[in-house]
Amino acid sequence: MATSVKMPQLGESITEGTISKWLKKPGDQVKKYEGLVEIITDKVNAEVPAPLTGVLKEIKVQEGATVTVGTEIAVIEESVAATSSAPKAQPAPPADLVAVPSPVSGEGQGGGLEARTRLSPVVRALIEEHRISDAELARIEGSGIGGRISKKDVEDYVAKRTQPAAANGERQQAAAGPATAPAPTPGTTVPLSPMRRAIAANMLKSKQTIPHAWTVAEVDMTTVVRFRQKVKESFKQREGIDLTYVPIIVMAVVESLKAVPVLNASWTDQGVLLHKDINVGVAVSVDDGLIVPVIHQADRMSISGLAKAIDDLAKRARAGKLGIPDVQGATFTVNNPGTFGTILSYSIIAPPQAGILAMDAIVKRPVVVEGDAIAIRSMMNLCLSFDHRVLDGVSAARFLQGVRRWLEGFSEQVPLY
Repeated sequence: MATSVKMPQLGESITEGTISKWLKKPGDQVKKYEGLVEIITDKVNAEVPAPLTGVLKEIKVQEGATVTVGTEIAVIEESVAATSSAPKAQPAPPADLVAVPSPVSGEGQGGGLEARTRLSPVVRALIEEHRISDAELARIEGSGIGGRISKKDVEDYVAKRTQPAAANGERQQAAAGPATAPAPTPGTTVPLSPMRRAIAANMLKSKQTIPHAWTVAEVDMTTVVRFRQKVKESFKQREGIDLTYVPIIVMAVVESLKAVPVLNASWTDQGVLLHKDINVGVAVSVDDGLIVPVIHQADRMSISGLAKAIDDLAKRARAGKLGIPDVQGATFTVNNPGTFGTILSYSIIAPPQAGILAMDAIVKRPVVVEGDAIAIRSMMNLCLSFDHRVLDGVSAARFLQGVRRWLEGFSEQVPLY
């Protein structure tokens, strides 16, 4: 019996996806839950498993093509043998989709060829660019979680390959191969990855459909900085993770969203939808671009709980191990460009949310304080982008004022747990 495989819904607001790579070719045997195809959207890079055991009869959509959710992308012919001999259903994965890629070991089962099929698109592109063979790929030790090969691993390998080295077999093999490709120069067109295309499409849609407005507040973070300096070592020893500023900011955002719920909302043609839960997306940069995993029901967490959730989501995002639920349901987003030293950032809203807050770098500078004195304080800019259909500047300013007051009123009495 022939069964259609359709483009799945990979996220709440996602209506289409791009075929990144077929992991099987027509005529191949496929097993239920075995990786069939990689699909990329602006939110997630997912490996879609085969829905049944059989033979891949036909591929309907080729690599690089973008199609809408529900479009038939392949046909699997369920074989009689597979049907009769297939064991009873094994415990299934928690969802139809499993985030990519699985851990890859350079010396692992299947060697470089199998590893190549499980790499992220950007890593594969780098491998193709430098014409790294399967044998070479098998020798690259992945530094990612579970031994996954990252972009940096490949770059490090290429750098070593091109260095003058002792005369050994590996050196000779590298010398025999093609020279390292020249870096892009002005006038060079860098091909778009599927994820870059998806991000571009979503951002364009956002700017075309949402009337953005934005406002900035300057926040004195001195008390928060001192508190973090005081507790960060003991926190790390106790919890095994760093206490960054992000969970503290998210806590301030949650408290202000409670006070100004119109920021925790979405525009619809029927009216403004006020969300019951406060689900905060936190932007995470990855090799391929940007992913925004979601802290669901963040209003039920302590600062410690937020720190653990953010650490877990960030690690899994960079390892390509996020599941679909991890990127669904955000009602508001926090972006942290300040980690790269920016001092003023304006972020684009992720539909259908009504707002996104950018936190910039905390920098010391002289500030006029009470009594007309000048003091050195740790200052940070917060920039709120908001959907002007949903709310006006007064509500936006009230929300931002709430975040600022919570942070500037921070004290050691605020519980971590």
